[in-house]
Amino acid sequence: MLASRAVARSARVVAPRFSIAATRGYAEPAKSSAEVKPPVQVFGLDGTYATALYTAAAKTNSLDAVSRSLDNMSATFKRDTRLQSILTAPTLSVEDKKQIVAEIQKSINVTDKTNTVQNFLNTLAENNRLSVLEGVCEKFNTIMSASRGEVEMTITSASQLDQKVVKQLEQSVQKSQYVGQGKKLKVVPKVNREIRGGLIVEIGDRTIDLSVSGKMARMNKLLQDSL
Repeated sequence: MLASRAVARSARVVAPRFSIAATRGYAEPAKSSAEVKPPVQVFGLDGTYATALYTAAAKTNSLDAVSRSLDNMSATFKRDTRLQSILTAPTLSVEDKKQIVAEIQKSINVTDKTNTVQNFLNTLAENNRLSVLEGVCEKFNTIMSASRGEVEMTITSASQLDQKVVKQLEQSVQKSQYVGQGKKLKVVPKVNREIRGGLIVEIGDRTIDLSVSGKMARMNKLLQDSL
């Protein structure tokens, strides 16, 4: 496992340092001076990096390769649940981070002639921001979905849903007002045991909370307001 190989490389503390300007350093020279604007805005530090990566990939015509690379990275995080905790360790040395980046690159298994992803990973390592990598993968996927004309629907459940249930939800929502004409619905299932049961469905900026934890929270608020 990737985390197993990386854990032995955690050593001395490295002082955190960060500069947004450094996100511009990993891109190859732009083929056009025209500004590349992502189709959707994402927020947070991971969103800032995801936006910068999208801009760099668009300017170097490497969006497909970069997108596949980050999809593979996301799969690696899901398979290797300890990886995120390794990346957030405060004891990573400069050499540790170089080795971790090398291991992550091996797991990607995608040819990128522009080296956009490699340079991006090096930038994260240099700025002590490898901890945001998992979030960057998610935010970058959001940007790519918007660029493809997809409407993302996240279905969160306490346990993995049967594919028949997911398909039924997808078919129902695809015909609804939440998916515009000519748009394609992209379903992203997630598991969060803390919701205890039921579902949380998110489409764009709309959230439908049918979870057990949500119902309990609403009931508690109702009781408190009544007292």
